Amino acid sequence: MRRVIFNQKGGVGKSTITCNLAAISAAAGKKTLVIDLDVQGNSSQYILGDKVPDAEATIAHFFKESLSVKVFSKGQAQAFNDQIHASPYPNLHVLPSHPELEPLQSRLESRYKIYKLREALDSLEGFDAVYIDTPPVLNFYSRSALIAAKRCLIPFDCDAFSREALYSLIQALAEIREDHNPELTIEGVVVNQFQSRAKLPQQLVDELCAQGQPVLATKLSTSVKVRESHSLSRPLIHFVPEHKLSKEFVALYEELENR
Repeated sequence: MRRVIFNQKGGVGKSTITCNLAAISAAAGKKTLVIDLDVQGNSSQYILGDKVPDAEATIAHFFKESLSVKVFSKGQAQAFNDQIHASPYPNLHVLPSHPELEPLQSRLESRYKIYKLREALDSLEGFDAVYIDTPPVLNFYSRSALIAAKRCLIPFDCDAFSREALYSLIQALAEIREDHNPELTIEGVVVNQFQSRAKLPQQLVDELCAQGQPVLATKLSTSVKVRESHSLSRPLIHFVPEHKLSKEFVALYEELENR
């Protein structure tokens, strides 16, 4: 299973959703990989505890190597596998990001390396689940992830700007499916930072449901525990497993697995 978490709007909880679902997957006994394609490296830091300083120990090295080889080779496949880091949590691994991704982007685009991530994942063995975190923009890296993945989760944080961004995003995903990846499906819209007692969030969710948008039943609440778990580099299931939000993430994971 390859799942990408993507939205062109920032601050909607992409990294939080990526890492917590991946942590639950790993805790369920699945060998799980998180790929961090956002130059900010939030998912890398959330799971590993620190951003990886050496670019040659990150996915930036894999993309850099792809520029020097005309076709996908065994050497490039090894370069991909060698950058995967074991986390402090059983079954959970990370292919971390690095700021060097930014200057590499224009060169990768000009050489049309958009399929390299998919080729690498096709050659990857031993992992039951892959979660891909993306930058909050439709650029080379997010397109690479959408071409490589089978399923896409869209975080939605219940405001009018997010609603408008959602409409344009769904259109962009349809184009990628048509042009590059017919297997890509929108797995669902994840309602994040939901306030059940506030009128506007429920109104926005009801409108999306009425329009037939694939809104998932499980909603994620707001909680200060998220920021605390970020600062401690401990996904919620390992930090506060009995907390309401932790249970909501488990319910979301189970909803996705049962679809």
